[in-house]
Amino acid sequence: MRVVPAWLWGVPPVVVLALVFLYPLALVVQQSLTPENGGGAFDAYVSVFASHGFREALGTTVWLAVGATVGCLVLGFALALVIAFVPFPGAKGVAKFIDVFLSFPSFLITLALLFIYGTVGLANGVWSDLTGAADGPFHFLATPWGVLLAEITYFTPFVMRPLLAAFSQLDTAQLEVASSLGARPARIVRRVILPEALPALAAGGSLVLVMCLNEFGIVLFTGAKDVTTLPMLVYGKAILESDYSAACVVAVVNIAISVGLFGLYRVVSKRAGA
Repeated sequence: MRVVPAWLWGVPPVVVLALVFLYPLALVVQQSLTPENGGGAFDAYVSVFASHGFREALGTTVWLAVGATVGCLVLGFALALVIAFVPFPGAKGVAKFIDVFLSFPSFLITLALLFIYGTVGLANGVWSDLTGAADGPFHFLATPWGVLLAEITYFTPFVMRPLLAAFSQLDTAQLEVASSLGARPARIVRRVILPEALPALAAGGSLVLVMCLNEFGIVLFTGAKDVTTLPMLVYGKAILESDYSAACVVAVVNIAISVGLFGLYRVVSKRAGA
């Protein structure tokens, strides 16, 4: 019986990957280098980079992604500490719910926030009932701060999941020794727990950062008309303006940033021992 060479087993997945991902990506890059109105290959890039809308969208995307990542790291670390080390009834159920939460679509969380803080949401309704005012004070969901709140709410469990896994492997004897020596909880967290959690924080934070850079549904469902991120700019250029060359340029930039951040994450995670 003839033995099949080992390299042949790698051909089917490579072909599938090329057809499903690499070929469409190559078409996007090709379209970005082929202006519809003629001209040089990089004319679309020059035009997009020179536009105020692109620079504003890039800045908005970066600060929202960084702000949401920082918020998720702080909130996720605090919540994971409580679930892992503060005994309370239902702690295991909460941890299980986090796994389920990861499967929720992002627009569902945004829709829930709209029911609470939207123009005709619960909070504004209660305010109007109590004060008799015609309109409530909560209108921040249609601003960058509303988008930031929605992203932190949705992406925090993506930080908590690796943290809870890391905390479950932490030797509790270290905590007991530190506590018996008189160390206060804050010192134990800073000196014992935090060093062990750094690889998990790096993994969760980098994942959230990349996902926030590419988030589309949250920005769309909040109705924040003045908040334009790179994914929203791609949508506007392609669907609303039918400027496919410009849309592909923005898409290529977004992909390049995401891949660059993923590469940086791999380097940092290896040094951190993740």
